[in-house]
Amino acid sequence: MHAGVVSVRLQPGKAQEAAQIYQDSVVPELGQMRGFAGGYVLTNDETGKGYILGLWETEEDARSFESGGAYQEQAAKFGELLAEPPSREVYEVSVQV
Repeated sequence: MHAGVVSVRLQPGKAQEAAQIYQDSVVPELGQMRGFAGGYVLTNDETGKGYILGLWETEEDARSFESGGAYQEQAAKFGELLAEPPSREVYEVSVQV
């Protein structure tokens, strides 16, 4: 299993709105992508920081989400809610509890 970890910095007070966009618009599309196995959205409304952890069955699946353009398409949905462009890295899930 692999994880795509997106680090985001949101405009002040926009964490809840961003989480709702993710739930309503991003999640349905992720569910149709090859190898997608679930994920988490972590937000801190006070600091505007957040992390999106997407779980993928293989490293290829995790990387193709970005290289195929889907990541950029999903990130664009957050537009003016973002204080800066998000960044994404792929990791191997070494331990799952």
